[in-house]
Amino acid sequence: QLQLVESGGGLVQPGGSLRLSCTASGSTLRYSAIGWFRQAPGKDREGVSCISAKGGLTKFADSVKGRFTIFRDNAKNTVYLQMNSLKPEDTAVYYCAAGLVATLTTRDYNYWGQGTQVTVSS
Repeated sequence: QLQLVESGGGLVQPGGSLRLSCTASGSTLRYSAIGWFRQAPGKDREGVSCISAKGGLTKFADSVKGRFTIFRDNAKNTVYLQMNSLKPEDTAVYYCAAGLVATLTTRDYNYWGQGTQVTVSS
């Protein structure tokens, strides 16, 4: 059974950076598309970025384009979300998820991590 664990969240000032990691256990991530999602209090979970199994396709929400990048290291069974120029509106719990197709839609993913809190505040 594939299990996902997010790490790397924390408190950062506006304009700062964080790198989130999504590490798998119980199975390989090699054949899975990975999506990053976030959910702020009182809001729906939204897609932030995703990457195909081989890493050739990436997608980003308009709100994070040019600031976030996504990449994967299949040898380490890990996918990363590099977040730069963070804004207070990026504050949310960030989740990674595994599925067959790289999309920004929650219903396309079968396995989810527990989430990591990202807070952007001065």
